[in-house]
Amino acid sequence: MTEYDYWKLFPRMPKKVTLGDITVRDGFQHLEKFISTEAKITYMEELIFAGCRNIEVTNLGNPKSMPQFRDAEALLAHLRNNEFVSRAAKKGINMDDVVVTAVTIREPAVDRAIELKKRGVGPDRVLMMVSTEEQHHFANSGTTLPNYFKEAERCIQKCSDAGIKMCGTVSTIWGSPIGGATDLKDAVEFTKHWLSIGASDIEHADHDGSASADQVYRYFSMILDEIPDTKLHIAHFHETKRVASASVLAALQAGITHYEATLGGLGGQPANFLDDRPIKGTGDYYYDDPRYVGLVCLEDTLVQIDEMGIEHGYDVDRILWLGKQLEKTVGARLRSEAVINGRTLKEGHMHYARPGLAKLKEKMGEKPGQSFPA
Repeated sequence: MTEYDYWKLFPRMPKKVTLGDITVRDGFQHLEKFISTEAKITYMEELIFAGCRNIEVTNLGNPKSMPQFRDAEALLAHLRNNEFVSRAAKKGINMDDVVVTAVTIREPAVDRAIELKKRGVGPDRVLMMVSTEEQHHFANSGTTLPNYFKEAERCIQKCSDAGIKMCGTVSTIWGSPIGGATDLKDAVEFTKHWLSIGASDIEHADHDGSASADQVYRYFSMILDEIPDTKLHIAHFHETKRVASASVLAALQAGITHYEATLGGLGGQPANFLDDRPIKGTGDYYYDDPRYVGLVCLEDTLVQIDEMGIEHGYDVDRILWLGKQLEKTVGARLRSEAVINGRTLKEGHMHYARPGLAKLKEKMGEKPGQSFPA
């Protein structure tokens, strides 16, 4: 007999997931216009009020290279101020349950996070990243893999002493925009190394949208066979071929429970131009077409898992509304289809129904709901 129960076919697939948002950091970093601090605060607040409990809000690297993040301290401080904490509490949200993350690619940024923590406004969690393909890693970090891992180990110890968690990213798992094809086994070993030096969790990143669904399923099955604690693993997919929703599904089937996304599918390599001037960023873009970047859409991913009956904790309609507002902020139509088409409604869209069907069926001697000739 054919089995039709999805969860029996894929017994590792979760009934509940964590969907983190990284719009204000990864989403905004590729934009070539500065998003005001007030706007960033609005989106941080709205995301939290709509159900987000894992939010990445800024990059603590040198703002001379990435001036989009020149307001990093203001954003972090806002989430700690008594007025906002009180407003969140009135909505039933305990801010102690919200994990606030900042990216810290190199040690000076980690030191900055620790200093902010001492002042009472620092992040709960920071993130350093490696790529299994060293040319891509060098482009992002400016140093070699062995040297970076030594630096990361020092930083993890510093963070541990300060009460900050460190996430280790593994990138170019399914391919590199510079070096081309990569080996999945390398990413498994990189994951093990991060955990061996004290990383709290691992972001498994498809930073250029290279992944295909079968290889996503294969990789995360390999990961969970080796390291079965699902709390340690986060799936991070970019959208460059319009197949990332298949990657999300494949990761679900493999058993991954934690994902990241951005409103509108924003994101990508840090901008090298802002407002009216060129800036350093991380150098030349990997792609000639600026549309060839971005993450999976929070709106579409949320609708996808919601309609699968998987628990997520978000107010879906509020997120769809927020996605529409972001298009106004950015000044462009973004990638989400769900903000236009909405969810599939079980009750249908009867305002589109043509009049006269009931009378016609009665005239023809048919019963309501009858589909076949008597």
